[in-house]
Amino acid sequence: MDTKPAVYSDTINEEEEKKIILREYRALLRALRERIKKGDKTKLRNAFEMAVEAHKDMRRKSGAPYILHPLAVARIVVEEIGLGITSSICSLLHDTVEDTEITLDDIKHEFGENIAKIIDGLTKISNVVDIKGDTTKQAENFRKILLTLAEDPRVILIKLADRLHNMRTLESLNREKQLRIASETSYIYAPLAHRLGLYEIKSEMEDLAMKYTQPETYTEIARWLKETKRDRTRYINEFIKPIKDELTNAGFEFQIYGRPKSIHSIWTKMRKKHVAFEEVYDLFAIRVIIKSLPEKEKEDCWKVYSLVTKFYHPGAERLRDWISVPKGNGYEALHTTVMGPGGKWVEVQIRTERMNEIAEKGLAAHWKYKDGAPSAQENKLDSFLVHLREVLKNPETDTIDFIQDFKLDLFTEEIYIYTPKGDMRVLPKNATALDFAFDIHTVLGMRCIGAKVNYKLVPLSHVLKSGDQVEVITSSKQRPSEDWLNFVITAKAKSGIKNYFKDEKRKVAEDGKQLLKNKLDAMGVAMSPHNVNELMAFFRMHTPFDLFYGIAVGSLDLKDIREFAIQGDKLTSPFREPKPEVKHYVDDENKQKAPPKGQEVVIFGDHADKVLYKLAQCCQPIPGDDVFGFKTSDGVKIHRTDCPNAAKLLANYGHRIIRTKWAKNKEISFLSGIRLTGLDDVGVIQKITNVISGDLKMNMRSLSLDSKDGIFEGNITVFVHDREELNALCNKLGALEGIHTVERLDSPYE
Repeated sequence: MDTKPAVYSDTINEEEEKKIILREYRALLRALRERIKKGDKTKLRNAFEMAVEAHKDMRRKSGAPYILHPLAVARIVVEEIGLGITSSICSLLHDTVEDTEITLDDIKHEFGENIAKIIDGLTKISNVVDIKGDTTKQAENFRKILLTLAEDPRVILIKLADRLHNMRTLESLNREKQLRIASETSYIYAPLAHRLGLYEIKSEMEDLAMKYTQPETYTEIARWLKETKRDRTRYINEFIKPIKDELTNAGFEFQIYGRPKSIHSIWTKMRKKHVAFEEVYDLFAIRVIIKSLPEKEKEDCWKVYSLVTKFYHPGAERLRDWISVPKGNGYEALHTTVMGPGGKWVEVQIRTERMNEIAEKGLAAHWKYKDGAPSAQENKLDSFLVHLREVLKNPETDTIDFIQDFKLDLFTEEIYIYTPKGDMRVLPKNATALDFAFDIHTVLGMRCIGAKVNYKLVPLSHVLKSGDQVEVITSSKQRPSEDWLNFVITAKAKSGIKNYFKDEKRKVAEDGKQLLKNKLDAMGVAMSPHNVNELMAFFRMHTPFDLFYGIAVGSLDLKDIREFAIQGDKLTSPFREPKPEVKHYVDDENKQKAPPKGQEVVIFGDHADKVLYKLAQCCQPIPGDDVFGFKTSDGVKIHRTDCPNAAKLLANYGHRIIRTKWAKNKEISFLSGIRLTGLDDVGVIQKITNVISGDLKMNMRSLSLDSKDGIFEGNITVFVHDREELNALCNKLGALEGIHTVERLDSPYE
C-alpha cells in the first residue's frame, strides 16, 4: 500500500477534505484487517475521532488538515514497520498532548495506562534536538530518546514514522527548516533506523535528507538512474533468466528481482571510491527470496548460492554470511558478488521469507509483541537494549560528544569477537581490546591491563578483527588513564572512562569548594550564589565546578580575592570582563549592523547588514555552492550544505544557523581544489596546464602529481570566480585523453 504523500491543493473544499480524511482512515483499517481483534475497531475509531476533534482547527504548512499527518504516521507504522493496533492508536494521538487541550489523564481514562505511557514518551521526545540555546540540553534529549527505546521500542518506532512523514512533506517548509530537519534526520534518525533493522526507512530518510542538503547532486544521480533504467532492466532480465529456470527445476518457491540501490548509497560509493556514476558497478542488487521451513532455512539458502555460482563466478572476498552470524540488528542473508554478463560485478542477496520480513520491517517491530517465546534473534535485540541501558545509566552523559560516540556504535560495520568460553560479542569495526573489556563489564574495563588475542599477549590498544578470541587480563591496582580515550571507539568505553575522570575531578572540586568557603569565612563573607558568580566572572570561569576545581589544583590563586571590595557580606569585583562585541565589516567608512534574526547574510554583496564572515576551511565554499551561515564568537562562518561537518552543525546548533546567499561578483577569486587520476603518459602535465592556464586563463596556485605503476594521482589548486567556472574546468580536464577521474576536493588544503 502506498503511504507516500499526495500533493495537496488549497482549492479543495471542506466536503472533499472530509472524504480525503475518511479515505485515509479506511486505508488504515484495511492495513490492520488481519490484526484487529474484538473491540479493537471501536478503540481505533475513538482514537481517530478524538484526534480529528483535537486537531480540527489546525493545518500543516502545505495547507492540508493536520489530521492527515497522524493518519499517515499510523499507516507507516502498520504498513512499513509492521506494528499493530496499540501503536496505531498511539500514532493517531501522538501530537494531541503537546499541541491540543487533551491531557495525558484524558488518554489514560479513555485508552488505559499502556497507551498513555507510550504517548507520554512520544510527547517528551517530540522536540528532540530543536532546543534553542544549550547544546548539552539537545544531547540530553537524544539520551532521553535512547532511554525510551530501552524501555519500549514502540515509542521510537512511532517517532521514526513521524519523522519519515515529515521528511516526505518537507517541501512546504522554508529553507532553514528544511536544512535543519534534513540534517537531524541523517545525523540521528537514519542511524537509529539502521540499528533497528529498518533498512527501507533508513535508505529513504538518507535519500530525502540528501534531496534538501545536496539538491543538485541528488537530482543528477536521480536523472542518471532514470536514463539508465531501460538498459539496467534488460541486463537484470538477462542475468536472472538462467537462475530462475534452475530454481524452478530444483522445486523452490521463490521471488527473484533486481532492485536499484538508494541514491545516497550510490553517492557514498562514488565519493569513497573516487569514481563516476558510470563506474559504480553495483547500482542494483539481485534479490532471491525463497519459501523455506524454519529448520531448513540455512540449508536452502546455501543451495540457492550454489545454483547462482553455477552460472556466475563469485568474487573471492565478496561473500557475506549473515545467516550463520546475523548482524546485531537481526539481519540475516547471504550476500555474494558475482561476475555477470559483459564483465560486470553483480551483488546477489539470498533470503527466506522470514528473513526478508525482518530485513524490510526491522526486528524491533516483532520483538515481544508476538505470541510465543522470543527467538534467538529477538534475544539479540534484547542484548542490545541491555547494552543501551548500561551506556545511558550515568546521568552525567549529557554532551554532544555522546551523540557522536553512540552514532558510531549505531552505524559502524560490525565485527564478531569470542570470549575464552566461546561466547560471541558484537563490536563495531576497529574496536580495541579495551573496548572488548568494557563491553563485557565496565569494572572489567577499568581494571584491564592487557589482553590475550588468540593466545598471544597484546596491549590495550590492539585493534581486533572479526573472529578473534580475546581473554582480558586485569589488575586490582589498575586505574584508567586519559590516554585511553585516544584509542577506544565504543560509546560504553568512552562513557565509562569519562565518567571515571568526572568523579575524580568532582572529588578534587569538593576540596576546592571547601578551601574557598574557608577563605570567605575568614573574610566575613557568605558563600552565596552572588559571590560565587562574582568570583566566576573575575576568574573567567564558566561554571562553579570550573572555579572550585581551579582553586583545588592551584591554577587560580585565592590571594587575588583581596582585590574585591566587601559590602556587607557581598563581594564586588574590581572589574567585569566586558561582553565580546560583534565585529562588523567597515564599508566606505560606515559601520554596518549585524543582521536581525531571520535576515540573510549576503556574501560579497553591496547590501547593508553584512556581518564579519569567513569561508570555512573544511569545505571552502565558492559562489554558486548551496551554503549556510554558522554563528561563532568571531562572526559567521560560511559552510557548504554538503560539508562533512554540515549535518552535525545543523542538527545540534540550529539556533546558530543564518540564511546565506551569494551576490554576483566576478572581481573576487576563490581558492578551490581538484583531484585527478589517470594514465601516466608523456606530456600529461602539459595537457593539464594547457587547459588551466591556456584555454581557461585560470590562475593555478599548485599542482602535485604522484605516479605509480603507470597510474597517476594528483591535486590541483586553482583560483575560480564561481562554481560554474570550476565545473567548466572539471569537464575540460575530464575530456582529456588518459584522464580517468576528476572530482572536487572538499577543501583545497586536503
